Amino acid sequence: MDKKEIAKMIDHTILGATVTSDQVKEKCEEAKKYNFASVCVNPEYVKLVSTELAGTPVKVCTVIGFPLGFNLTDVKVKEVKEAIKQGADELDMVIKLGALKEGNMDLVTKDIESVVKASGNKLVKVIIETCYLTDEEKIEACKVAKKAGADFVKTSTGFGSGGATEEDIKLMRETVGEEMGVKASGGIRSLFDAKKMIEAGATRIGASSGVKIIEGNRITSKY
Repeated sequence: MDKKEIAKMIDHTILGATVTSDQVKEKCEEAKKYNFASVCVNPEYVKLVSTELAGTPVKVCTVIGFPLGFNLTDVKVKEVKEAIKQGADELDMVIKLGALKEGNMDLVTKDIESVVKASGNKLVKVIIETCYLTDEEKIEACKVAKKAGADFVKTSTGFGSGGATEEDIKLMRETVGEEMGVKASGGIRSLFDAKKMIEAGATRIGASSGVKIIEGNRITSKY
């Protein structure tokens, strides 16, 4: 797989607490230049990104219930609807980790189903935050995301205690099968890292330094 193909799999991400509109615009310019899959931003910047990317194949991605997942389901639904009004094409939602941990799978399922329903035909990726889960919990999270109708399962927010690993990607891919997407995010800092994740089964890469990954330079940022 060449760099151009890998670039089309990258969600060019900027989710930090101090992000400015100028930084978001810079990400959009980079995404257009390298033809990344999307630019992923906090909801505040969805409208700006939609404007900046208008007329290009690059998608507008935002986060829902981010980064902890503890938002009320009704709030997540409102976030989704407003994000779509602002121009979002893809929605990366955080699972209810506490409910998953205590085995309340009905709540976890209904939460994802509600977001999927509100999304209409928009792409929904479910962040399961693998760093906090046992392998058994990762499997359950993937199964429930698939059952609820999500399009992707995703490893991490980038704000947890760890990011994507080859082992987790393989486990997630084995669990959801070939018909569902798997997004690797968190700690992917080089072209070598990205290729490892893709070989393990990832079909999308979330990274804050997509340009440096494609240019082959190793980076040190967390996401």
